[in-house]
Amino acid sequence: VYFLFSGLIGCSWAMVFAAGGLKVKLYDIAQQQLTSALENIRKQMKELEESGFLKGTLSVEQQLALISVSTDLKAAVEGATFIQECTPENLELKKKIFRQLDLIVGDNVILSSSTSCLLPSKLFTGLKHVKQCIVSHPVNPPYFVPLVEIVPHPETDPSTTERTYALMKKIGQSPVKLNREIEGFVLNRLQYAVISEAWRLVGEGVASPTDLDLVMSDGLGMRYAFIGPLETMHLNAEGISNYCERYREGMRCVLNTFGPVPEFSGEIEQKVNQAMSEKIPAVPKVLDTRRKWRDECLTGLAKLKKERKSD
Repeated sequence: VYFLFSGLIGCSWAMVFAAGGLKVKLYDIAQQQLTSALENIRKQMKELEESGFLKGTLSVEQQLALISVSTDLKAAVEGATFIQECTPENLELKKKIFRQLDLIVGDNVILSSSTSCLLPSKLFTGLKHVKQCIVSHPVNPPYFVPLVEIVPHPETDPSTTERTYALMKKIGQSPVKLNREIEGFVLNRLQYAVISEAWRLVGEGVASPTDLDLVMSDGLGMRYAFIGPLETMHLNAEGISNYCERYREGMRCVLNTFGPVPEFSGEIEQKVNQAMSEKIPAVPKVLDTRRKWRDECLTGLAKLKKERKSD
């Protein structure tokens, strides 16, 4: 039995777990929120089935039958073996939830958070079940992007990490284990490095916001969809050592020209906002349509990656 909260990430997680054939219980304080969540999940699953991209071997109805809801926290966690918290990115709110869970769970339940940047030491320190606590940070939306960063608290028991890793593999995700906590984990540290330099290049007038995005989508992103930066280095020369021998001076020369961390405000923010809004107006209907297109692209890419791996 698995237990989540019913926001956007919680619903996407619920779909992932149900696709893996596992029982899911969605919890929220408002019944209407749960009702809406189930309606949205059903709608998404039907659309995925029609397009041939529904995950798992079970039908929509079989997967939906695995998902139940509850507005009672104690009842929701009864029988749970893994609890995935999906509340908004607010430290005090998350700490409050975990303090409540800490009082009612047993010694074999894993308490996991979907936080994208809050350190485990800030979330879990002081809990009596701290050895069972871990961060399982998904990439939004987890149904379409399989990566999960597993980040332990300094006191997390190694078995908690291994059980979480095994669970994520079982439901078809791509877990990675961090050996220790660090601000931003790995994905956001890499993402923020790219965003930071993109912001500086636009601000310095080197490239327009739309051309900057094209460099990633039709350039780096093409190969990064299949291999990471380190393997890219390895393949772009006769191995890593040869790459470093060839390019280390050039890399250092370029990196030394990087400017300070941007403020992400002011004139550059206005310039980027104008370009993005001209391409995709920032209104709910248009943004939702573009997100749906993005998710369809990600699903197709995931299917291609799976086919290439099987080759």
